[in-house]
Amino acid sequence: MTRRLRIGIDTGGTFTDVVALDEDTGEMITTKTPSTPADPAQGFEAGVQKVLDLLGASRPDITALAHGTTVATNQLLEDRLDDLGFVTTEGFEFVLEIARQSVPDGYGNSYFWVKPPRIVPVHRVRTVGGRLDHTGAELRPFDEESAVAVARWFRDRGIRAIGVCFLHSYADPVHELRMREVLRREHPEAVVSLSCEVLREYREYERSVTTLVDAAVKPTMTRYIQRLTSRMPGGRLHVMKSNGGVLSGEEVIHQPITTVLSGPAAGALGAAFITQAAGRGSVITLDGGGTSTDVAVVLDGEPTLTTEGTIGRHPVKIPMIDIVTVGAGGGSVAWLSPEGTMKVGPRSAGADPGPLCYGRGGTEVTVTDAHAALGRIPPHLLGGEIPLDVEAARAGAEALAAKLGLTLERAATGILEISAWNQANAIRQITVKRGLDVRDYPLVAFGGSGPLLACRLLDILGLPAAVIPENPGNLSAFGLLTVDVKNDYVRTRVERDTALDLAAVSGVYADLEHQAATALEREGFPRDRHRFLRSADLRYYGQAFEVRVAAPDGPLDDAFRDEVVRRFHDAHEGLYGYCYRDDPGRHPVEWVNLRVSGIGPITRPVLRERPPGGEAERTGVRPVFYDDWTDAPIYQRAQLAPGTVIEGPAVIEEFGSTLPLHPGFQARVDGHGNLVVTK
Repeated sequence: MTRRLRIGIDTGGTFTDVVALDEDTGEMITTKTPSTPADPAQGFEAGVQKVLDLLGASRPDITALAHGTTVATNQLLEDRLDDLGFVTTEGFEFVLEIARQSVPDGYGNSYFWVKPPRIVPVHRVRTVGGRLDHTGAELRPFDEESAVAVARWFRDRGIRAIGVCFLHSYADPVHELRMREVLRREHPEAVVSLSCEVLREYREYERSVTTLVDAAVKPTMTRYIQRLTSRMPGGRLHVMKSNGGVLSGEEVIHQPITTVLSGPAAGALGAAFITQAAGRGSVITLDGGGTSTDVAVVLDGEPTLTTEGTIGRHPVKIPMIDIVTVGAGGGSVAWLSPEGTMKVGPRSAGADPGPLCYGRGGTEVTVTDAHAALGRIPPHLLGGEIPLDVEAARAGAEALAAKLGLTLERAATGILEISAWNQANAIRQITVKRGLDVRDYPLVAFGGSGPLLACRLLDILGLPAAVIPENPGNLSAFGLLTVDVKNDYVRTRVERDTALDLAAVSGVYADLEHQAATALEREGFPRDRHRFLRSADLRYYGQAFEVRVAAPDGPLDDAFRDEVVRRFHDAHEGLYGYCYRDDPGRHPVEWVNLRVSGIGPITRPVLRERPPGGEAERTGVRPVFYDDWTDAPIYQRAQLAPGTVIEGPAVIEEFGSTLPLHPGFQARVDGHGNLVVTK
């Protein structure tokens, strides 16, 4: 029998998560397989084959594959950016060296700070004559002769990844396009990224670095996507983007930088989809993996976006879901500082060798080992597929405890306490620093290690509740099945509100919408299914940074302008506690960037409510340490029905994750099968 399967597959640092949806019956199945960091395509292929075997299906049954990948992210985090060249305007060869006059944590705390190496060293920067002003008017013509010399210089030295960023090319891309023509003719093997295509907005430094990052990851992403498509013929491959949308594999190789927060974005979207169905529009999401934990905020069903992100040490000014990442995952290593204090992370044992309890040659105690030593996770993972050596975990914890003069229980609890506070600080960073009261938002905890510290986070932060979705370890993969195709377009147009040329603004929005429509047609969406979302970046005159607000549909008239400005005042007051709504004379509003997102909607899974059931039956008892050792009842998540309430101390286990329910907490199953944990 022929089936129609959509598959979401998220490659993490430790596991590759897979979710398959039968489009005809609505049946959904989840599984996991170990990641293969040396060649992520192997883990991808193994995960797809595993879920097909579970369904008794074959590859021709696959209609679509949606993939969240960390290939580009890992390359940036590990600074594997060799043989990268940069072409810029004559006289601006030191734009990367000058950068921004900013020091981490302020000068008082960074007296010995040393500026990190530039993404491209000075000796691989070349300049070309020609100059535009900020309106795009040509001051000096493009110097073809110097452009040819630059192209040949890179060719002769074998430098094949090249970024091009000319001054004010956001206003008119003509000089950059001519530079690409020269590179194609003189250096046809080069992979070229133009700033006018990667990021068409002002601020030369951020635009330069973003363009260079795109050029750096383009060869790696191209090879990776080509390997996937060659190994997985049939269903069309889509790749998750940082902005909360997906893009076909054919298109993503032309804009690989858009995938740098691919996996974490899918998790935040999956959490938003599930909690909105359960009647919770605004939540904090916490995606706990083996290597790190990713935290985001969902407001009214939509994850918050930013363009002020960084990956490693590189500012990447593209639209991305606002995510804070900390090295506090299940594989995070506990270690002693030179001062003799215990630290946890950010270094991780990863998938290989992994924690001590994996029995694969690991030598250092991890967060997972601490949970195993205290009985908070079962003596196996993935329903028995990965047996755990609990005694190895206990022996490692005892050795660490001896160095600190503590008992095993206190040392293991200390590891978990440090990890919980690391996660709590990440949550504060994404909420309090953005003007949000953390106590107003439930926590959605998912990922393999996400639910493990949920009860402790409720205590530390005063959160009202924690929601644990079904199959939390696979929520990022599920999120890939809920994501629309989405492309973002931006144009800088700096202008005072009092002198705003509405006809010109209307022309820019029309041009951006035309670009978005063209891209959606390439993705196979007919015109009647296109959706366009407008937004604008505004600031008070004299400010250095902007606030983005949604812009309404319809004609661009005075009512449109007044509504955008009103939203800006409201947003500024919400973020910073003040606005100048009543003082436009002294503090005029300035428009900076105009933006359009083109969206091609997909058919999403349907989450059905379930009938209530009876009381839960425990499936066993295990000694577990919370405040003291206790014989805690064990429950299987699959056997819990809506309406069931479990009181702590207890442990709730399932295929991809575990919830240790501390004393004084209870877990209730809601109508969609989520566990709602409260004090």
